[in-house]
Amino acid sequence: MASHITLLHTSVWHRRDWLLRVGVSLCTTPVLAQSGGAATLPVAQSLPDELARALQKKQPLIVMVSLDGCVFCLQARQSHLSPMYKAGVAIVQVDMRNNQPVLDFAGKLTTHDQLTRQWKVSITPTLLFFGPGGKEVAERMEGAYLPDFYGPYLEDRLVQGRKAL
Repeated sequence: MASHITLLHTSVWHRRDWLLRVGVSLCTTPVLAQSGGAATLPVAQSLPDELARALQKKQPLIVMVSLDGCVFCLQARQSHLSPMYKAGVAIVQVDMRNNQPVLDFAGKLTTHDQLTRQWKVSITPTLLFFGPGGKEVAERMEGAYLPDFYGPYLEDRLVQGRKAL
């Protein structure tokens, strides 16, 4: 009986140690990856200018609403959005709960957080697809999708957005 209690006690400590390690790695991974440049996107500064550049390429402007520390945001950036940006797709990032200034589509100064509230975004990551006049031209992608389906759903939204231009 004493050996069973010792084994149970040891098992609990191994489980706690494992959970602690996983928790620490999840907390530090976004910071390390974002600072490494591999999973970064340009931060939105002037939506009218960024939209104009996208429309010149006959593309919708993709705006990723992110949250600092969001593991699913990091995955979307690393797996899909950063490579697309590097390939020339117009993408910017707006950070929920961030007071960084940005010009909205009307040319009015606001903050990233105010934009996310204005757009009624409550889940990260959320991708929005904007066309002329700052109007959404495709269905939003809200939250995490299964990794195997994220790319096809994203491509579908881009097709929708391009057709609406």
